[in-house]
Amino acid sequence: MYLGIDLGTSGVKATLIDAGQRVLGSETAPLTVSRPHPNWSEQDPADWIAATEAALSALARGQDLSGLRGIGLSGQMHGAVTLDAGGAVLRPAILWNDTRAHAEAAAMDALPDVRRLSGNIVFPGFTAPKLVWMARHEPALFDRVACVLLPKDYLRLWLTGERVSEMSDASGTSWLDVAGRDWSEPLLAAGGMRRDQMPALVEGSAPSGHLRRDLAERWGIAGPVVVAGGAGDNAATAIGAGTVAEGQGFVSLGTSGVVFAASDRFLPAPDTAVHAFCHALPATWHQMGVILSASAALEWLAGVLNARAADLTQDLGPLQTPGTALFLPYLSGERTPHNDALAKGVLAGLTPTTDRAALTRAVLEGVAFALADNLTALRAAGADPGALLALGGGARSDYWLRLIASTLNLPILLPVGGDYGAAFGAARLGLMAATGADPAEVCTMPGIAARIEPDAALVPAFAEGLARFRALYPASRG
Repeated sequence: MYLGIDLGTSGVKATLIDAGQRVLGSETAPLTVSRPHPNWSEQDPADWIAATEAALSALARGQDLSGLRGIGLSGQMHGAVTLDAGGAVLRPAILWNDTRAHAEAAAMDALPDVRRLSGNIVFPGFTAPKLVWMARHEPALFDRVACVLLPKDYLRLWLTGERVSEMSDASGTSWLDVAGRDWSEPLLAAGGMRRDQMPALVEGSAPSGHLRRDLAERWGIAGPVVVAGGAGDNAATAIGAGTVAEGQGFVSLGTSGVVFAASDRFLPAPDTAVHAFCHALPATWHQMGVILSASAALEWLAGVLNARAADLTQDLGPLQTPGTALFLPYLSGERTPHNDALAKGVLAGLTPTTDRAALTRAVLEGVAFALADNLTALRAAGADPGALLALGGGARSDYWLRLIASTLNLPILLPVGGDYGAAFGAARLGLMAATGADPAEVCTMPGIAARIEPDAALVPAFAEGLARFRALYPASRG
């Protein structure tokens, strides 16, 4: 048996599979986010461990884990967990959607060779500018930093005692030479850091350590358990969905939104604000455009209207042309294509006839238009997927998928029912690390339940709506 643990922003998910990759069980435990100041987003790493213990204990109550042989880890990217020389956590972890370090990110991004070496813009949510912020605003804590770990790698430290990361997650720090798949001394120096403060690096499908004996005994695990390098959440999702080869891609409608394209080459294009990262398998890379609010935007509207998000979407009927209402989903700033931490959400074009359904369509359309901007940026960066697999909670909305297909003018593939998310991908990485199995045999794509083609009659209307959406962006700057 093989276990995948995904440390998300809103919870920890543990998924157990057998040698044939059949899901045997899955458990989740919730997490909350602290926002003590505007633009801040933090979590206590102790809460991650407590949630993981809760999920694994629940799994152990329903499953015999004695045959577990491999564990893979996935997690929210870019978070900064700072440890002192004794391994104690110095402060709450600063998360991916925390934009307090936007000035530090801009200053680091402007340094000579930073984009060339990393292949990426230094986004405010990335890890390196968070440490520069600490040096400026919390110097006494910064001086005590002996090691910086990414969120899932802090779980690894607890599980194995090893300080290790892997290439896909490390790509989002602004400290990694993404082409060379190693820490970059010049990038570390640019952020005021040293190599001895970094964890060791392995490939995502390679072993990184073994599960501690006391933890194995707690959950009734008999033999030694290999812990794989794992992956950042999007790369792990790609492993779970079999999106690992050139030309394959997916669109993810989770809290954030992602348009992802796998590649067998490193294709940096920082001017497009596309992320060019290592994949979780050796000698593979990927590109992705990222929007910070996808399903989060619909949840925002649901909260305002005191309704359930699913209820807002289920009665929309057939796909319609864009209405007069326009929505910019920049509730937490934006990454691709704007790299603008200060962008704000905008709701415009309201009339006396704008009702709940019209507001819902406007929010769904705004996310779809933002994803279209991401696809345009990916194509400028050299990626051009022929179709996109639909993943994430938002993919349960048929209306949203038809809308995205017609807005992107690209077929959307709906997989057959099953779990293809980050926890499942992490379990696949655990299987490969424990057995040495061939990635080509493990990382297969799911069956396709439906192929949603663009509605040719509506494509021009959505292209016109996208132009109006783009023209509204300056208003988001206030």
